[in-house]
Amino acid sequence: MNNAELRTKSVDDLGKELNDLLKAHFNLRMQHGTQQLSNTAQLGRVRRDIARVKTIIRERKSA
Repeated sequence: MNNAELRTKSVDDLGKELNDLLKAHFNLRMQHGTQQLSNTAQLGRVRRDIARVKTIIRERKSA
């Protein structure tokens, strides 16, 4: 997911996207904890996507 895609979405859509990313992050953490996650780079990628979405939401609310 890149910034251009995220910036075209509304705040409500970004909130839904954030919720989905938080659920995905939780599932990846559980897989990592039970030694079932083979690609641990997914954790970092999802964390960065969460940060991107939160940043854009904050920018929109302050503007």
